Amino acid sequence: MKKYFVYIICNLQKNVLYVGVTNHWQKRIEEHISDAENAKQSFAGKYNCRYLLHLEEYMFINDAIAREKEIKGWNRLKKEKLISENNPNWIFLNEHV
Repeated sequence: MKKYFVYIICNLQKNVLYVGVTNHWQKRIEEHISDAENAKQSFAGKYNCRYLLHLEEYMFINDAIAREKEIKGWNRLKKEKLISENNPNWIFLNEHV
């Protein structure tokens, strides 16, 4: 069964957050890293967002997309609270999930 993920990544300084949705989070983060190091064409690439802070798993793409849109509509403080609930020290999760 396919899984879908909503994720939040940031830059090294943790002052830029990017919310996305994907069906393969590891591959998607690799794409963000590649864009940051090369083309810098996307928002995440332009701001060097490549560090995973938050990850949610869904069974249905519609649920994941709805959640992504919900989080994208939040202000920074609410996004920070969400991250801190499951990752209080804001550890980069790229290698830990």
